[in-house]
Amino acid sequence: MIVTDTTSKTPLLDRIADPAALRELDDADLPQLADELRAETVSAVSVTGGHLGAGLGVVELTLAIHKVFDTPKDKLIWDVGHQCYPHKIITGRRERIRTLRQGGGISGFTKRAESEYDPFGAGHSSTSISAGLGMAVARDLSDGDNNVVCVIGDGAMSAGMAYEAMNNAGAMDSRLIVILNDNDMSIAPPVGAMSAYLARRLSGGAYRNFRNWAKQLAKKLPKKWERRAARAEEYTRSFWSGGTLFEELGFYYVGPLDGHNFDHLLPVLRNVRDAKEGPILIHVVTQKGKGYGPAENSDDKGHATARFNVVTGAQEKSAPKAPSYTKVFAQALCHEAEKDDHIVAVTAAMPSGTGLDIFGEAFPDRCFDVGIAEQHAVTFAAGLATQGYKPFVAIYSTFLQRAYDQIVHDVAVQNLPVRFAIDRAGLVGADGPTHAGTFDVAYLSSLPNFVVMAAADEAELVRMVATSAAIDDRPSAFRYPRGEGTGVEMPLNPEPLEIGKGRIMREGTTVALLSLGTRLGECLDAADQLAAQGLPATVADARFAKPLDHDLIRRLACDHEVLITLEEGSVGGFGSHVLKFLSDEGLLESGLKVRSMVLPDAFIDQDTPAAMYAQAGLDSDAIVKTVFAPLGRECRAETGELA
Repeated sequence: MIVTDTTSKTPLLDRIADPAALRELDDADLPQLADELRAETVSAVSVTGGHLGAGLGVVELTLAIHKVFDTPKDKLIWDVGHQCYPHKIITGRRERIRTLRQGGGISGFTKRAESEYDPFGAGHSSTSISAGLGMAVARDLSDGDNNVVCVIGDGAMSAGMAYEAMNNAGAMDSRLIVILNDNDMSIAPPVGAMSAYLARRLSGGAYRNFRNWAKQLAKKLPKKWERRAARAEEYTRSFWSGGTLFEELGFYYVGPLDGHNFDHLLPVLRNVRDAKEGPILIHVVTQKGKGYGPAENSDDKGHATARFNVVTGAQEKSAPKAPSYTKVFAQALCHEAEKDDHIVAVTAAMPSGTGLDIFGEAFPDRCFDVGIAEQHAVTFAAGLATQGYKPFVAIYSTFLQRAYDQIVHDVAVQNLPVRFAIDRAGLVGADGPTHAGTFDVAYLSSLPNFVVMAAADEAELVRMVATSAAIDDRPSAFRYPRGEGTGVEMPLNPEPLEIGKGRIMREGTTVALLSLGTRLGECLDAADQLAAQGLPATVADARFAKPLDHDLIRRLACDHEVLITLEEGSVGGFGSHVLKFLSDEGLLESGLKVRSMVLPDAFIDQDTPAAMYAQAGLDSDAIVKTVFAPLGRECRAETGELA
């Protein structure tokens, strides 16, 4: 409810505790509220960093939806969640908005556990229509009367899942409202007074009633005349408003509308709210980064920012100590592509996120962005591989999950040499559990003939790119984390690694630490702590989760009392394969004490990567404790001696 009297000059946003208070405002107050909400969003993200541009583009749309619909009874589903910050501010989370994406703070995406105004969580794209249809059908089964509204961006519409859901919704004829948030400015010119007028007319009851009457009349005509009448109505309306594709999928199309104009948004949303037939698609055109000059003028419209100066827009980015793993991968791939013109690269709508924008500049004819379509990306690459090309599919670990059947059916079963460059492996920090690369080692290592690698540092990543390029007889994958490398010296002309062979980094006694991936640095730190307490440890880098280095594992098992495996992944991955080998070889019968350190069986909320790994029990202190436990000893921190 509004908490102050109407004579107060307090800014409007201060009077909005929840959407119910928003609904008590006059329509004429909304432009002022939009200005304040936009300023609050900019101010909050300047403190925390995050996805700025998408939220700025939907400020008016956010207010209009909450003004017209009775949320949370009416379900509002934001696709992906990048654009949900203004929504969070006006749904009771303003006081916590400056904890966005921070440890112990609120999520950067919609999250069911966080608010009743978030009916469906999201971090990946193109799920909203499917989820919304499920909610609409559940409502109908329960004889409910609430509305279900899905807001999906034009980018998310490039994913097949969105069309699968729309096809299903159209066939079921469920009452569902989909708002297409189109922020591609190339289509902005049609948005104006005429299109707004047409949208109001087409969404209004009079036109809908006339259309339904005309349909009933047409059914009384001979079949050929019925078809002609329906076609004439469709083409006449599509000539003025577009939307033939959506109509073919069974949606009633309205638009395009100016998504920043309340005079256009409110009447159409009210018409659609009061309509009882469905499904309906409203095409809204917005400007990403709207109202904040630095975002409007940036190439990515302020899609993802670090903390920044509100006045200048300058981001507070510290000078990197080492190049990012993503950049190292891109440069290494370019190096290989200069030598081999059959190397091509594929990304699913993430050219800059995966570094393939660098590759694309160097080799524009050999770089393919297929849109938010990971399934298609994998099978497209498989097709390339059948013709002798060497495709590198660069996808975040958490996004590659969406294409697992294609990896199995279209790549692994046919043993095609598709190379998977798996970015954002392990815990990723502020983006939290929806973007954590937790499961790829487990889900790839279980597949026959796959080569699965994990880089311990950026130099190893360069070698693994060369290794994958050289593998022509089977699929391969290599994983690497988000963020900066370690600053190691880089190989100028990297040689491919010997398949399935690890390396010893440090020799010791009693204890062996076998690491896969970038936990190697923590293992070396733990070894320093152990050596200081009179327990020198052997440290090895496995390099390969599949095939395993059997000789290395056997040596470590036979020469040490304790063997610890470590990985930045879930149970079922590298450690599980090592344990199976030890069991099959009878190496556990000699009294060898084995511990497998993996990410916990839980989703870890956003924080700094270091804090998340400490919480997960995968930092150097946790390694030391894990070593001492099977030895029946403890470390006396005050003396540095073993007890």
